Amino acid sequence: MKYGFWLPIFGGWLRNVDDENMPATYEYAEKVAVSAEKWGYSTTLIAELYLNDIKGQAEDSLEAWTTAAALAAVTDKLEIMTAIRPGFHNPAITAKMAANIDQLSKGRFTLNVVSAWWAEEARQYGGVFTEHDERYDRTREFIDVIKGLWSEDSFSYDGKFYQLKETKLFPKPVQRPNPILYAGGESEKGKSTIVEKCDAYVMHGGTAEEIQAKVAEMKARRERTGNPELGSFGMAAYVICRETEEEAMEELARITDVKESDAYSGFKDFTSKSQLEQQIQLQDYSVSNRGLRPNLVGTPEQIAKRILEYENAGLDLLLLQFSPQLEEMERFSKQVMPLVEEKRKSAEGVHTVE
Repeated sequence: MKYGFWLPIFGGWLRNVDDENMPATYEYAEKVAVSAEKWGYSTTLIAELYLNDIKGQAEDSLEAWTTAAALAAVTDKLEIMTAIRPGFHNPAITAKMAANIDQLSKGRFTLNVVSAWWAEEARQYGGVFTEHDERYDRTREFIDVIKGLWSEDSFSYDGKFYQLKETKLFPKPVQRPNPILYAGGESEKGKSTIVEKCDAYVMHGGTAEEIQAKVAEMKARRERTGNPELGSFGMAAYVICRETEEEAMEELARITDVKESDAYSGFKDFTSKSQLEQQIQLQDYSVSNRGLRPNLVGTPEQIAKRILEYENAGLDLLLLQFSPQLEEMERFSKQVMPLVEEKRKSAEGVHTVE
């Protein structure tokens, strides 16, 4: 299992807690990323939203791509996975920017392709926001263009949304044939786009049984396309690790005590503009991306056991959220990561004896 984390660009992850002691500043984000690399984390996911979806539209938040470039210069091993939403970007310029950051990072830059869900944000920032299936049609062309520019010396394209003629892009990315394209989606259109165009699948939080079913489904879909196997299966999850289960449950109750605030302004768009397999309630929305559903809540022993259940379900990447980020990431790295390894080795030893 690889351990990734969401970069704290919104000032926290909790919609019911005003101050999480994790400011939405580059200085804090850099400290988290550099520390995480030392603690054994493999990947950081940088969300791309121009409005603060966690704390409210008028609150500070960091822009994803400039932050990614800055982190590329101060880290050595960390995979920098940055979200990209086609409705807000020119694909040729995106391909150039991505190739440049991949060069800066010496091959550590990857993309999380997101077809977008927040209509109000698109209105404020001039993004293209159409009906659900048309957003995926745009995404498919967008991916065709960036992959074409990364792989061909001179690339032309004549699509519904994008047209290029003899466009050249140099230098190419370090990663060949292209930087890894992650994507998540639960609609029919989303899944078909991922298995046909992308390299890895990321999911909202779910139970081990739900994740196992999704992994099996996406593997079967991918096989039918004739493409190589999907390279990774990741899942978002929020962690509450405490010395006792009682302490963990007290923290869970505290962060899910729903209060009316501007932090919930995107809830209607998220649930109505996306086609989700699991309908979420307002309390679930206290933490983003159904992060509480995996139930990584409890003692280090309990959490390690659940992580191995997800590993057995076919998951190989956890994209974790914590609050406050720095302190809880360190706790997880020291108390949970070694325990998972210990339990895995113990289970393998028993299996070998059998």
